[in-house]
Amino acid sequence: MASLEEGDMVLCTVDRIAGTVIFVKIEGEEREGSIILSEIAPGRIRNLREYVIPKKKIVCKILKTSGGTISLSLRRVTQKEKKEVMDSYNQEKSYISILKSVVKENPDEIINKIIKEGGGRILDFFEEARTDSKKLESLIGQEKAKKIIDIIIEQKKKKTIIKRILTLKSQEPNGLHLIKSLLEDPKNIEIKYLSAGKYSLKIETDDGKKGAQELKTFLENMEKKAEAQKVQFEVKEK
Repeated sequence: MASLEEGDMVLCTVDRIAGTVIFVKIEGEEREGSIILSEIAPGRIRNLREYVIPKKKIVCKILKTSGGTISLSLRRVTQKEKKEVMDSYNQEKSYISILKSVVKENPDEIINKIIKEGGGRILDFFEEARTDSKKLESLIGQEKAKKIIDIIIEQKKKKTIIKRILTLKSQEPNGLHLIKSLLEDPKNIEIKYLSAGKYSLKIETDDGKKGAQELKTFLENMEKKAEAQKVQFEVKEK
């Protein structure tokens, strides 16, 4: 992996909790990371396991890299930064899956070579291969490289799915009716009931930017109506 620096975002897997310190394994890094309690979340933490449990994947910001362990922060990571890191991780997993479907013999050996060629990042290697496949061809041959690039291009044509988790609550006598009225006229947005007051919103689109804006506009209008009707409104990225 490329050398880590203060301020970098890294994907981690929670390894263990020792008192008020959480130890994690950092993706692609031999040294482990540590998070002190004050860097888990702002304010008082009532239940630590709401934020970290063993084997859970979390996105952290590097605070300090010197010494045997790397000091990390969970609370300083924005939702946007978390999404970017998780999207990159999922895309890398997708590239590895595509590679293994085409290269049947010693795929792990090829992956290790790709990590070296890509400076530690599989994502960067394959993103470059989409426009210049020479490095990929040198590793697996022209025919297999072409198959992989064709699959990647085809996948990119698939629709983008954008999801949000919506919470609506009301103390009004007709609260249920008010909430139902807010959920009307979703247009291209799919709404599913999850649990008391919680709903899943999903939009599937060919244009991710346009779809995100459409969902944002829908939620902004809903928030205004919710405020006017004294309905508690909260939305989170899924």
